[in-house]
Amino acid sequence: MSLWAEPAAPGAPARGWRDWALAAAFCLLAVIEGVARPALPGGFVAVLLVFLLAPTLLWRRSHPLAMVTIAFAVTAVAPALTHGVPPEAASLVFVALLPYSLLRWGSGRDIVIGVGVMAARIVIAIAFDQMTVAAALAAAAVIFAVAALGLAMRFRAVVRLREFEKVRLVERERLARDLHDTVAHHVSAMAIRAQAGLALAPSSPEAALDALRVIEAEASAALAEMRTVVKALRAAPTLADLGALTGTDSRVDLDVTGDLASVAPAVGAAVFRLAQEAVTNARRHAREATHISVRVAADDTSVHLRVTDDGLRSPASPAPAGFGLAGMRERAALLGGVFSAGPGPERGWSVTATLPRTGPAS
Repeated sequence: MSLWAEPAAPGAPARGWRDWALAAAFCLLAVIEGVARPALPGGFVAVLLVFLLAPTLLWRRSHPLAMVTIAFAVTAVAPALTHGVPPEAASLVFVALLPYSLLRWGSGRDIVIGVGVMAARIVIAIAFDQMTVAAALAAAAVIFAVAALGLAMRFRAVVRLREFEKVRLVERERLARDLHDTVAHHVSAMAIRAQAGLALAPSSPEAALDALRVIEAEASAALAEMRTVVKALRAAPTLADLGALTGTDSRVDLDVTGDLASVAPAVGAAVFRLAQEAVTNARRHAREATHISVRVAADDTSVHLRVTDDGLRSPASPAPAGFGLAGMRERAALLGGVFSAGPGPERGWSVTATLPRTGPAS
């Protein structure tokens, strides 16, 4: 795929209070600088320029090309309002964030056009004696270094996404194996009870009825677990699917709190997968467990997961099967989160994870 056809990078954070605070902070710095530096090049226009361009910080991720074009066009025209003196307010340094956002979040078309706009600005600065050649080249080096950093972060995010997809594919394969194990377990139980019922039917009709009741319960449990796993295999789960973890198991208690509406889809899928694996491990390995607690809580920055059980685990208990602790830890790390698992203070097992709402920072 050519650069021109490259789509915009996914996962750009939505505009939030931090962006407004950043823009306001630079406006305040411009006022302070205007008061503290009577000989500020560009004078009042330099301060006004900061106020005019600070809003570009608010849309730098959603419309990076437009913001770069506005900022570099305005700075090119500004010297005409100051009798040829280029405004040099130090608070204008935030303009360097725009090339970063362009290469980090923009499409290939945006990047090509935006780089042309930035190059044209340098040429205009030299042609109209707004800067010396040395100063213009130094400014170009800074601008394109910042842009290169944005490109590096974009590449890093792509690599992490590919690693995440590999983990997801491996997990889907393991889920398919889990489906086989689940069905085999329940079918085996049904076969044993059916054989026992047939053997006891002539002498004890009640034993046959008991066997049929057990077979019905095992079949219902198998179907419920099959639906849960098949649904997970068909599409990426979301936080809305957490309710499926309880199934027909009365031991599982689910509690979800906080605003989950704006949690990134990849984070929601990861929370579900981690909770699913932790609950599966508790069902398989926690002997005499009477309660499995799943707690999901969201705050302004993170989603917190905690799964605990009250079962017995001996020091020689095998490591949890399936996705495994290493895979769970890797999934959390890929999204910029943390994961831990270990025995409870008295009994049982505890799994905790904290993931950023928007995925890995970049």
